[in-house]
Amino acid sequence: MAMFVHLTSAANAPRIRRSGIRAVGHGQGGARGVYCFPVLPSYTHTHQWLRELARFGSRGGLVAVHMRLDDTQEVLVGRYSDRARGAQSIVSASEAVRRIAALEDPRGWEVFVPRAIRPREVHRVRTAPQVAGWRYLPDAHGVRPCTCDGCRVRGGYGSRRLRERLPHPLDGPPPPVKVLLARVEAGDPGDPVALREALHWFGMRRRGPLSRLSRLAHHPDPGVREALVWAVGRWSTPGVAELLDGLAGDPDPDVREAVEVVRDPE
Repeated sequence: MAMFVHLTSAANAPRIRRSGIRAVGHGQGGARGVYCFPVLPSYTHTHQWLRELARFGSRGGLVAVHMRLDDTQEVLVGRYSDRARGAQSIVSASEAVRRIAALEDPRGWEVFVPRAIRPREVHRVRTAPQVAGWRYLPDAHGVRPCTCDGCRVRGGYGSRRLRERLPHPLDGPPPPVKVLLARVEAGDPGDPVALREALHWFGMRRRGPLSRLSRLAHHPDPGVREALVWAVGRWSTPGVAELLDGLAGDPDPDVREAVEVVRDPE
């Protein structure tokens, strides 16, 4: 049996002990499953993803979930950068452990199990120090930071000054709110492309004019409704939970899945 570790929010620990790990993560080719890493002799390498995952926030810190998989279980293995290129390899769990253990520098490698983890496969759940690992990417120290929406940390120390100094061509700084609202309210039902672009910018905010956007929950284009979920799902604006309740029953499966992910990012 191959041993792996999965890092997740401490708030998920009781549910994981009770019912296992949900297949929420999106892997190569859009597959749903669980990300993990082999348990190696090096504690630092085993828990290398701790600081990177902590950048995106967690409820109560992160915990390490140790799980045992059958040696013949098929998994995807490779560097995180191989995922977008479809270059990760499908191998057995035991082979994934062998490949990563043989590397001189396994930083940035990952294993993806294309299914949920059953309760009986969870070996133990324990707290983990939050200081191990790299941030942004291995050997990032001294490298110009990226200010795209996927890399930057909302509310991080100096993040606004960094975005102003190094604006990203696609992700900022965003247009003023008045300009975005004018685009949203131009026409009925409005141009789906323009609406999705405006919602993209709104999604970079921590709060927003929910009352002015909520009408898009009934837009005929499911892509607009899904973009609305991603835009407002993590806002602290009152009324977000009620809006997501309505969209949780949307006829489009992508919209329902988006609601599930923003509510439970585990």
